[in-house]
Amino acid sequence: MFSRRGFEFKERDRILIVDTRGKEENKMRVILGSDLDGIKLKAEMKQYLLQEKVEVIDKSESASEDFIEATLAVAHEVLKDTESLGIVFDGYGAGSFMTAAKIKGMIVAELSDERSAYMAREHNNARMITVGAKIVGTELAKNIIKEFLTGHYAGGRHQIRVDMLNKMA
Repeated sequence: MFSRRGFEFKERDRILIVDTRGKEENKMRVILGSDLDGIKLKAEMKQYLLQEKVEVIDKSESASEDFIEATLAVAHEVLKDTESLGIVFDGYGAGSFMTAAKIKGMIVAELSDERSAYMAREHNNARMITVGAKIVGTELAKNIIKEFLTGHYAGGRHQIRVDMLNKMA
C-alpha cells in the first residue's frame, strides 16, 4: 500500500484498487463456463472470485450445456478483450482443453496444480485454463485460480513459443 496526493493505493493480485471515496478501477475480468460435471465447482469458484472483487461473467448459468458449448462461449468472450481471462470447469478438464486448443489465438492450459497455473501465465501467456471438477477440490481450485490470476507473462525468450502457438491454430 502507498499514498500519493491523498489517495491510498493497494495492489492485490493484478487488480489495482484506487480508493477515491469507494470507486474501484482496473478490475480484472474473468469469464467462467462449465458443463454439467463442473457446474458445482464453477458456482463455488464464482463466489470466491466475487468475494475477491473480481468481475465475473458466467457464460453457462444452466447445467444443460456440454463442455464444447461452454468452452466455445468462454474462449470467444476472452478473445474479445485482451485483459480478460477464462476458466472452464468440466469433469476432467481434458475435453474443454481440447476444444479451446483448436481456437485460433487461444492459449489454454489444463490444470490440476498451483505451480502449473502460475507458469502457464508466466511462460506461456495462457489466457484460459480448464479444470476437472472430478480431480480438483474446492480449496485446490481456489489456489489454482489465485496462481493463474496473479501470474504475469514474462515475455522475452518465451515470446518465441507464444508466437509459434499462435501460428498453429
